[in-house]
Amino acid sequence: MTPAELRAALRSVLAEVLGPGDVAHDLAHADRVWVNARTIAMGEGMQPSAALMAATYLHDLVAVPKDHPDRARAATQSATTAGPIMEALGLSAREIAIARHAIEAHSFSSATEPLFAEARVLRDADRLEAMGAVGIARCFAVSGALGRALFAPDDPFARVRTADDGTFALDHFQVKLMRLPETMLTATGRRMAEERADTMRRYLADLAQELHVPAPDW
Repeated sequence: MTPAELRAALRSVLAEVLGPGDVAHDLAHADRVWVNARTIAMGEGMQPSAALMAATYLHDLVAVPKDHPDRARAATQSATTAGPIMEALGLSAREIAIARHAIEAHSFSSATEPLFAEARVLRDADRLEAMGAVGIARCFAVSGALGRALFAPDDPFARVRTADDGTFALDHFQVKLMRLPETMLTATGRRMAEERADTMRRYLADLAQELHVPAPDW
């Protein structure tokens, strides 16, 4: 199977299992993560492999809401479910093992340490989706679906209160998103993350100006 044929097959599988409404983890999300993964892999001197492609398209195969108590198990469940799919698509036992490990290790809530290059690339590629202009859109989309307010009207940047991203969408920037560059595992991913962090800082500065409050220093 050619890379183009494998990608088409993976996209078809994913489209069949995706549920409605989760705009932050739809087929377009998988496509963007694949673009990130290819960019990072080539930046690190790797050829994007079939295992990396399969892991990228199947990393969110089992969807668990962000506020669900089983959220930490979603990556493991996705890896388990992805195994037979990859076997049916003709991937080798080694490719399946690498892809399953990459899926298990990609999640922010997973305790699995990325051991293979593909796992490090996928983790960085997926985290990049939480940053930049797309990351801003996804953050507010997820927060809206969970019924969270945009920000605290009296203290939007949590200057005198403890940030609470379970209540306010904007607090997620301080709690997690602006810290992502330091978690990147590849030099290429770190560079891309810093660029996207700058995009987010510009947004925060513009928001602060509209709200007539000082910009945060995150």
